[in-house]
Amino acid sequence: MSFSQQYPSTLLQHAVNEMSRLPGIGRKSALRLVLHMLRMDPNQVDSLAGSLSQLVHEVRYCRVCHNISDVETCAICADSHRDAGMVCVVENVQDVMAIEQTQQYRGLYHVLGGVISPMDGIGPSNLEIQSLIERVQAGGVKEVILALSPTMEGDTTNFYIYRKLQDTGVAVTVIARGVAQNDELQYTDEVTLGRALLGRTPYST
Repeated sequence: MSFSQQYPSTLLQHAVNEMSRLPGIGRKSALRLVLHMLRMDPNQVDSLAGSLSQLVHEVRYCRVCHNISDVETCAICADSHRDAGMVCVVENVQDVMAIEQTQQYRGLYHVLGGVISPMDGIGPSNLEIQSLIERVQAGGVKEVILALSPTMEGDTTNFYIYRKLQDTGVAVTVIARGVAQNDELQYTDEVTLGRALLGRTPYST
């Protein structure tokens, strides 16, 4: 008998199938979560489902930096106390959150939405690279900080962005290699990440 045939309810099986679509959640973990929700107050489950549905249908992305936002321009980009001359380029929203937790950076951000990865079919046109270039060309940006994870894909993306910006006159820097090779930025501890930002150096090929 297969694992899927052991479910006593097709409703339970359907819920497990959907839950197991989440990254890092296998079928056994999905079953455990679904059974836990069955023991919860129905109002709590409805609240959870409602918040997820609202998130998916109503969340917006900042028109400037592409960070997740509730409004057209995110709170960071709208903050007049931030240094608008510094733009930190990151792979995803989690990286913005990680850097903010260090409290070592007071500039703005630009979220690419990934890194160049030909093996996965992700090229420059699939990322927010052109909008970064246009943002720099519009003026006001003095330094672009490349804060991508130190992986082969991250380094490839760094190089591509550097080539696109090298004639703009804007300083292009990269965070210090205090972040271990092949580590994802979002999982780096706050102290190491903060020091890597403060110890950034001019980008060099």
